[in-house]
Amino acid sequence: MPWEKNFDVAEVLNKVMNTFWARGYEATSMQDLVDSTGINRGSLYATYGDKHALFVAALNRYDGEMRQQLLAELEENFSPREAIARLFHAFLATLSESGSNRGCFLTNTALELAPHDRDVGTIVAHAQEQIESFFARMLRKGKEAGDILASVKTTEASRGLLASLIGLVVLMRSRPDRVLLKSVLDDALRRLN
Repeated sequence: MPWEKNFDVAEVLNKVMNTFWARGYEATSMQDLVDSTGINRGSLYATYGDKHALFVAALNRYDGEMRQQLLAELEENFSPREAIARLFHAFLATLSESGSNRGCFLTNTALELAPHDRDVGTIVAHAQEQIESFFARMLRKGKEAGDILASVKTTEASRGLLASLIGLVVLMRSRPDRVLLKSVLDDALRRLN
């Protein structure tokens, strides 16, 4: 008789994702994952694989459930200029009053693992390319609608917006000063004029 899982696989993966997101890959032990999920080590290994496989699954979940969903909702529900602004504001909204936050799981991972982990690097690079593509689509649509100046260079501006967004997220963790972060946001949005 096959072994039956007595837990919700997706719910447990969310707990795994939140643990890695809060602590990072290296600082998270298998015991941390056992403690955060309430699932024994053997069940975690049998369901998801080793620590690295768990991390990749959690990162893919974050990318699919958070990044892709957020971009799709923004693109569908707002004007191009507003969609770009709301993406930046979505990250700023996660900054707590105490100034502490987890940042962006993808950006944290880009800094910690992407340079020396091919699987993770591929996921991060793909997500960044998709964010850049989102910016490029919004810029093109905004220019067509007359909401963004026709003189804005789509490729350069979309890359600049991506760099500003990643920079904003990094600063949110290292220098969570609201005045500084607002100035980064304002500078990024000036690219649309």
